[in-house]
Amino acid sequence: MSGERHLEISGLRKRFATADGALTVLDGIDLAIEPGSFICIVGGSGCGKSTLLRIIAGLERDYQGAVRLGGAPITGPGLDRGFVFQEPRLFPWLTVEGNVGFGLAGRSDREELVRQHIELVGLKGFERSFPNQLSGGMAQRAAIARALVGLPQVLLLDEPFGALDALTRIRMQQEVLRIWEAERTTVILVTHDIDEAVYLGDRVVVLSSRPGTVRRIVKVDLPRPRDRASLEFTRIRQTIHAEFFTREEPPAPAYAI
Repeated sequence: MSGERHLEISGLRKRFATADGALTVLDGIDLAIEPGSFICIVGGSGCGKSTLLRIIAGLERDYQGAVRLGGAPITGPGLDRGFVFQEPRLFPWLTVEGNVGFGLAGRSDREELVRQHIELVGLKGFERSFPNQLSGGMAQRAAIARALVGLPQVLLLDEPFGALDALTRIRMQQEVLRIWEAERTTVILVTHDIDEAVYLGDRVVVLSSRPGTVRRIVKVDLPRPRDRASLEFTRIRQTIHAEFFTREEPPAPAYAI
């Protein structure tokens, strides 16, 4: 599937109405993402990275430009895209099993899919546990299982580890990589953590300050598992870090990543 355009974003512009008129948060985003890629998006606060993810998810529909998945325009939420928010957002009255299978009502294979995905995220034995009985990391695993259980083409992660302590965050990064390697779903992760982006991503999309444009795309050509202390890892991290302290350039051309 190399070279195939899986997710295409062209001429994307997003504005929000304000008391003073309108605020442009994204302006001229052009991306083409191949199937099975692990893409990380980084940028400063307010640059529109979470808004971009919500547009891909179909949660934001009022924009200019085009967003297509497999050649078909995205017009709203769908099972072909799974979304994991910054917080787990599990239903407190449902067990892990109930939360993971919530969107599969009526499917004959519901029970098997739920079982497989609970095992995939390492929560076997906690099927009957309620959210208040889980740690933060376990709750996010359940949220990831819920996003994957519908067998989406794309998994969208909006800073899902931001509320976790440092050690749990590292473990969750490793878990997400393990799941990605098993499923080979296209993953798009929004993060403010450059180290996390370099550790996880095949490519790191650097957005400019508001209005967000594609400032640069950095290829992370390192074998996995990655050594955060290696000279090459440090070099790539510094390359991305420097983008936030240099003069803003005009928007970059369309990228195929």
